[in-house]
Amino acid sequence: MEHALDLARKGIGLASPNPAVGCVIVKDGAIVGDGFHQYALRDHAEIVALKQAGEKARGATLYVTLEPCNHTGRTGPCTEAIITAGATRVVAAMEDPNPRTRGEGFTRLRGAGIEVETGVLEAEAAKLNEAFACWITTHKPFVILKSALTLDGQLAIPQVRGRKRREWITSEESRAEVQRMRHASDALLTGIGTILADDPLLTDRSGLPRRRRLLRVILDTKLRIAPKSRIVESAEHDLVVFTAATLKSPKARKLQNAGVELIHLERGLRRRDLYLVLKELGRRDILNVLLEAGPTLNGMALSSGVVNKLILFYAPKLSGEVRVPFAKVPNYTFPPLRIRSFQQYGPDIAVEAYLRSTSAP
Repeated sequence: MEHALDLARKGIGLASPNPAVGCVIVKDGAIVGDGFHQYALRDHAEIVALKQAGEKARGATLYVTLEPCNHTGRTGPCTEAIITAGATRVVAAMEDPNPRTRGEGFTRLRGAGIEVETGVLEAEAAKLNEAFACWITTHKPFVILKSALTLDGQLAIPQVRGRKRREWITSEESRAEVQRMRHASDALLTGIGTILADDPLLTDRSGLPRRRRLLRVILDTKLRIAPKSRIVESAEHDLVVFTAATLKSPKARKLQNAGVELIHLERGLRRRDLYLVLKELGRRDILNVLLEAGPTLNGMALSSGVVNKLILFYAPKLSGEVRVPFAKVPNYTFPPLRIRSFQQYGPDIAVEAYLRSTSAP
């Protein structure tokens, strides 16, 4: 199962909007077939492994990280392929999180006389597909709020006079990890304040393969984004701006001609509007969103209850000024967090924490 999970991770960036799944087929103590799912290649992980195993799959054990599907979608049911191949035992890490199909695959396999065992390395498998589970049950993406902070909780270090760009807070190792996080995300969400302050590209520069470009999403109520900004000039149908400004102005048309998609928000940007933004992203098969923003949007996202997980990179630096806090949320009590891990990247420490609950819209 560990090998199957390693294979499933190869599908990160390639399987979405399907889950990342790995499969290993074992017979007489030897691996006779294995594979993982890539959306563009259509075949599910089980089918890839079964094709590789051929006749050796008869009487074999199939290890898979997710319950085999029992329905026809873009492909036929994996359960029928497993039965036809003659496998006698299936070991799965977790059930299908889709409430409409959960358990059906196991029921079909058992009905065909195949031994089924579940729950092997279930926690690892669930974490791998936490975004898919969120999207398939809520129709909205899983939101990870990522920030780089000084030890005194600031998002920025005072700028040295004469320098055009602000100093990086975190190390090269942490920034490389952020690129891996972007690679594992379908979309990156930020506010116009970050664009105006840093003129970032917000691209996936991990160098790892991905099926579709990282969708860059900006919340810009008054449409202040500059047509000459780096993010606009690099747009290739991968930049969406939500705004309350008219979409018929010369500036709006100029942005649209540059390849920027503009989506109108009726009331501007309030807490309720974040749900509308995420609902639209979910409709576009965006499973997970990486939120990289400033204090205002961080605060709004947290107080709206749309954040599922925090990943905070703390650098061994002090700002010495209280100018750019992590989040601005006046008179708001944050829900308790469940810290999952601490990880060191160079001199920095990353804290991964889950919110215990999120509020309904």
